[in-house]
Amino acid sequence: MAIPGNHKEPQDLHVAIIMDGNGRWATRQGKPRFMGHQAGAERVREIVKVAPEYHISTLTLFAFSSDNWQRPTSEVEFLMRLFHSHLLSEIGECADNGIRLQFIGRRDRLNPALVTLMRQAEAKTAKGENLLLRAAVDYSSREAILQAAQRIRPNQPVSKKQFSRLLCGADPLHAAPADVDLLIRTGGEQRLSDFLLWECAYAELYFTHTFWPDFDKAALQKAMEEFHRRERRFGRVLQTIQT
Repeated sequence: MAIPGNHKEPQDLHVAIIMDGNGRWATRQGKPRFMGHQAGAERVREIVKVAPEYHISTLTLFAFSSDNWQRPTSEVEFLMRLFHSHLLSEIGECADNGIRLQFIGRRDRLNPALVTLMRQAEAKTAKGENLLLRAAVDYSSREAILQAAQRIRPNQPVSKKQFSRLLCGADPLHAAPADVDLLIRTGGEQRLSDFLLWECAYAELYFTHTFWPDFDKAALQKAMEEFHRRERRFGRVLQTIQT
């Protein structure tokens, strides 16, 4: 089955993941919540490593939402330290393995040292071609859409592609990625939580009760198998997309 105007090469899938359940995973094991976040960070490493095996060329991870600032200060501070240390340890390996890092979301509320490291990571990995790894940090999709709309000049028509570019901000390193093909949410909740609302217009949604620290290669394979079983019509009826 071919879909005119929406055909994608096998190596051109965009998968987005809401990595939910770190705290509950730890609590159910009688561990402090921070240990769940540590385990979740390790899981990121595994999923990033195997993503290209499943024809994923862009992987967008919801690392920290704008609403997460409402969590206890101690937890927020730990998350930021974990993000900084994890990023610092991974930049070189990402560059060596052709993984291009990008970050979406606000940066004005982050620690300046972290922002500097994020910029260095984007610059050092800019030539990576094996996988585009995007992390959403202090991210709100509704805020991104609002800001993009405010950048449009009066009486200046903007195409969908141009608007998608505006959603990424003014950073020239951030070309608009393809729309999301598959959105995965771990942890049992079944909502988008203000994540990539524009980009997920025709995404297949996959919800699993598996907590993120337990979402391993086998779990990703199960999600991808379910994705490939689905019939993607993009608003058309079956007769118009068959060839």
